[in-house]
Amino acid sequence: MNATDQTRPHPAVTKAVVPAAGLGTRFLPATKATPKEMLPIVDKPAIQYVVEEAVAADLRDVLLITGRNKRSIEDHFDRAYELEEALEAKGDDDRLRAVLEPSDLAQVHYVRQGEPRGLGHAVLCAEAHVGDNPFAVMLGDDLIESADLLCRMIEVRERHGGSVVALMEVEPEQVSLYGCAAIEPTDEEDVVTVTDLVEKPSPEQAPSRWAVIGRYVCDPAIFPVLHETPPGRGGEIQLTDALLELARKGPEEGGTVHGVLFRGNRYDTGNKADYIRTVVDFACRRQDLAEELLPWLKDFVARYEPL
Repeated sequence: MNATDQTRPHPAVTKAVVPAAGLGTRFLPATKATPKEMLPIVDKPAIQYVVEEAVAADLRDVLLITGRNKRSIEDHFDRAYELEEALEAKGDDDRLRAVLEPSDLAQVHYVRQGEPRGLGHAVLCAEAHVGDNPFAVMLGDDLIESADLLCRMIEVRERHGGSVVALMEVEPEQVSLYGCAAIEPTDEEDVVTVTDLVEKPSPEQAPSRWAVIGRYVCDPAIFPVLHETPPGRGGEIQLTDALLELARKGPEEGGTVHGVLFRGNRYDTGNKADYIRTVVDFACRRQDLAEELLPWLKDFVARYEPL
């Protein structure tokens, strides 16, 4: 870290952007009428965990990027007076608290993405709300066990400026599922400088096994770059393409991209097998469920014969 990094004031990160306009095709037909972000992890929709993570990192201004057939997301973070009154009349205080919790979490805003044209386009939809402020981008497919990662990313951004991505080491056969980063070390063990980003490379072309996962802290300089970023694979505007362009610019232009190396627990709820594993994992941690569930699981595994 140089003297400039230590003395230059960088604006605080106070806003989070959560893209939630995807079609959820991997979970059809369940997602035909129900947003994939509302699929439950035990008894709480996945997107609520993401908003809770933002709030735990002191980001209480949350913008959800939604689309058609996503009204239930807005309803979830709104009050439900009839339900509240019914629970209150029954004296069901525990469920009443659970129903009130989403509406009390944060100041939640919404903007619609007319058509899903990639993560970069979703982030562009946040431009009017975010303005000239740095902001976090949090993907609902990735559940992170605690807010420590996001807090660390915000700390790195406020110290160094520029943008920050979360990086997790994956197996070689998995690199084609992610954007992968070429990195250079810094004087902090868990912080690197990103010099290149390749979206979904083959194992032979991947610059490393460090994959970009669904947490970003972006400098507002990302917006003019995204406006000029042409569609890439699948006709989508890729956020990684814009971040790479920023990485090539100097600090004066909002450039530099750092990565925080994450070695904690991440749950990928974007595919069926990992979604089921996530539900089982979260259920086994619940005191009200584990006592009954764990013995059943052990018995099931003992007598199960693989296909």
